[in-house]
Amino acid sequence: MKLSNLNHIPGQEFDVLGLVKGNTVQSKHIGKDIGAGLKTLVGGEIKGYTEMLQEARQIATQRMVGEAEALHADAVINVRFSSSQIMEGAAEVIAYGTAVKFR
Repeated sequence: MKLSNLNHIPGQEFDVLGLVKGNTVQSKHIGKDIGAGLKTLVGGEIKGYTEMLQEARQIATQRMVGEAEALHADAVINVRFSSSQIMEGAAEVIAYGTAVKFR
């Protein structure tokens, strides 16, 4: 499939190489659980979980980029992130997008 002159890449023509993705499953440890439980009593951000998910997004992104590099892509466009609970105490984060090669 060949696309050209898309609004988000003015004047660039490229070939679509395909879907690339990266994912990771992260689990919380007992220390984060105890802290989170206490935080729910007083409200506010649960920083332990925020940090865990930031790290998971970074890992998933690196793995997605690795797939794109294996295809010799120049860029990944239309990147999305998604997460879901796999089991009690564990969440998957996935990054995915379209690998492209500029002409």
